[in-house]
Amino acid sequence: MPVPAGSAVNALIGAVLLALLSAVCYATAAIVQERIAATTPPSRYGLLRSPRWWGAVALNGLGAVLHVGALGLGPLSVVQPLGVLTLVLAPPLAAVMVRRPVSRTAWRGIALVSGGLAVLLVLTGSTPNRSLAGAEQPVLAAAVACALVLLVATAATAGRRSRLTRTVSLATAAGVAYGAASVFIKTVADSWGTSPLLVLAPLMGLIGVLAATGLATSQASYRGGGLATPLATATVVNPAFAAVVGIVLLDEGFLFGAPGAAGAALAACATVRGLFVLAVDHSGRGAPARDPAASTPVRGPGPVMVRPPGRLSRAVHRAAAHGHLDLHPRRARICARPHRPRRVTGSRR
Repeated sequence: MPVPAGSAVNALIGAVLLALLSAVCYATAAIVQERIAATTPPSRYGLLRSPRWWGAVALNGLGAVLHVGALGLGPLSVVQPLGVLTLVLAPPLAAVMVRRPVSRTAWRGIALVSGGLAVLLVLTGSTPNRSLAGAEQPVLAAAVACALVLLVATAATAGRRSRLTRTVSLATAAGVAYGAASVFIKTVADSWGTSPLLVLAPLMGLIGVLAATGLATSQASYRGGGLATPLATATVVNPAFAAVVGIVLLDEGFLFGAPGAAGAALAACATVRGLFVLAVDHSGRGAPARDPAASTPVRGPGPVMVRPPGRLSRAVHRAAAHGHLDLHPRRARICARPHRPRRVTGSRR
């Protein structure tokens, strides 16, 4: 039975609005997670005692529920790329919540990422052809598991030498986990009225595991990675992974044939360029300026540098030996004493 055109348009508008609200929840949760990672010491179970972290979990859960509603109303190829709104909304929300100014470089990177994903949204097929078949579900689950293990291992090994590698690897793992969860959520939503609950129960359990994996890897990516780089990486990988699944497994493609594929490749390059701009902007502003006065100890014993005595140090030690200088090791400073010439008095006759 064909769906009326008005109902299809209303459903698409509802999907876009729900995706927008979901992006607001995800961006706010990302800001809270980043502030927790920046202001609290590393602890295995310390986050469980933080009300702010549970608030971020609740926001992520609300965003996931709204995202499920959007997937129920609109196609996967339209709803997933709307995750770019998280990148667009995060800097203004950070400026309001934590008084963090947004630089021109960050705005340029956000514009590139947003424009690139918007072009991909336009060039992707308007509606999906079908959902995942029964034989395709374990294949996708195994591929996702292998990808997650590889990314986490890369973060644990190569991430020791490069903080950026660790951040990007964990954020990529979060994007893959969230993207795969969205694919399986779309499959469950499409099969909810036609398949029994026992058939859908394994998929629902897998969705829960993927969501927990995405939450854990995204939280770990903010540790020392700031806000821009992990958020941009996860937000780009999420719809990109869904697009790859749609093209490879769901027989989706790009509009306008070869010209559409070429435009999608250019849009992907613009998206990667925007991600690079955001990463460079964060690395340039994330490192605080080194204060040379802060490295000079003013109290207590500190490291002592032993070097051959020069002209100045020899003169200082000679003056100290004659009592003209008073060295205080506790305060690590030199207090000068005024030189008083000795008074020579003759013998009285």
